[in-house]
Amino acid sequence: MSRPEPPRPDVKPLIALVERANRALQSDMVRRAHAAGHTEVKMAHNSVFGTLHADGARAAEMAARAGITRQSMGEVIRDMVGLDLLEMQSDPHDGRAKVVTYSDHGLAVAGDGFEYLIALERRLADEFGEQEYAVVRDVLARLVDVLDRFAAEDAQASSSAGGKVG
Repeated sequence: MSRPEPPRPDVKPLIALVERANRALQSDMVRRAHAAGHTEVKMAHNSVFGTLHADGARAAEMAARAGITRQSMGEVIRDMVGLDLLEMQSDPHDGRAKVVTYSDHGLAVAGDGFEYLIALERRLADEFGEQEYAVVRDVLARLVDVLDRFAAEDAQASSSAGGKVG
C-alpha cells in the first residue's frame, strides 16, 4: 500500500527562492570579508553585523531583530568577542545589563562590509537595471509587511475564537 503524496506546488515556492537568495547573499558577504583579509568572519556573524548599530545594543534586542534566540545570539557574540570583533560593556542605564559594541577591529571589519554592500547594491542595480532592481526591493519590503499583517490577523482571529483557528 502506498502513501498518498502531499500536494506540491508547480513552481519553486517563494520561500525556497528567498531562502536561496539569502544564503547566496550571506555567503557572498563572508567570501568578500575573507578576500579583504578578514578570515575570522563566519556566516553566523552576519546576524550581528546586520543588527548591531554603531552605538551598541543589548543582545536580546539584536536577537529579536535577527529572528534568532537570545541564546544563539549570545553564542555568536561570545565568539566575536573572542575574535576581537566585539566588546561587552555595562549598560549605563542598567548596571545589570551588558551592551554589545564593536571593537576598533570590529568597526573596521563592519565598515569594509558596509562599503561592499553599497558596491553590491550598485552592481545589482546595474545588472538588473535601476527600475527592475527597485521593483525587487519594493516587492520584498511589501512581502514582509503583508506577512506581518497576515500574522496579526491570524493572531486576532485566534484570540477572538478562544485560541481556535479554523
